[in-house]
Amino acid sequence: MPVHEITDPDDDRIADYRALTDVELRTRWEPPHGLFIAEGELVLRRALRAGYPARSYLVDAKRVDQLADLDTGDTPVYAASPDVLQRATGFHVHRGVLASFHRRLLPSADEVLAAARRVVILEDVNNHTNLGAVFRGAAALGIDAVLLSPTCADPLYRRSVRVSMGEVFAVPYAKLDSWPAGLDQVRAAGFTVLAMTPAPDAVPMQRLTPAQRERAALLLGAEGPGLTAAAQAASDVRVVIPMRRGVDSLNVAAAAAVAFWELGRDDLL
Repeated sequence: MPVHEITDPDDDRIADYRALTDVELRTRWEPPHGLFIAEGELVLRRALRAGYPARSYLVDAKRVDQLADLDTGDTPVYAASPDVLQRATGFHVHRGVLASFHRRLLPSADEVLAAARRVVILEDVNNHTNLGAVFRGAAALGIDAVLLSPTCADPLYRRSVRVSMGEVFAVPYAKLDSWPAGLDQVRAAGFTVLAMTPAPDAVPMQRLTPAQRERAALLLGAEGPGLTAAAQAASDVRVVIPMRRGVDSLNVAAAAAVAFWELGRDDLL
């Protein structure tokens, strides 16, 4: 595996990795260039297993051997000191391994829905940590796909990928271009749209009927504001996780995990 040493943090060969902590810059750079960044060996290997083509690898010079078993082909492997890595990326790369990958074309919402039994739909979830955690919960707890409103964050942003432990590569996702009219598309595919809200008149999740559970599309909103009134109005049933001790709601990722488990609790493992 040929390794190219990098001694200058401004070297154009590692431009993909520049200023990784600048969300605005990365948003302008990554999707238009058709790339995303994977951080850590585990995440990197999961991206490869999912079929994403690597553009390049950037590793701590002391950790090059971690990639020795990979068939990197013509993909360049760059190695640098921790100081150069930090100056290039903007943070201490304590995992020591980064990779730049080519994105793939997203499937359509109809394609995703056709292959799914249960899905989660996210409205305006633009916190990358929460988004990654929702994907990890979806993978672990029986959700087949994720649908995103037009204003949701990018699931392939580095923090989302890292928090999901690479599960963004395992759970299919698509965008609903029209919002909230896109919920009609979900319903037309045979799903019951369940809007999560702390409203006192919402149906407790454990009281959903078998028919409502069978092909459920769980709809969650952003941290704080929750679902918009328009999204709730376009849903079939408003549902709530009953709370105790005066707590009115959970973090969106925690609420999603509880709801995912509840929807699938009767599944055979």
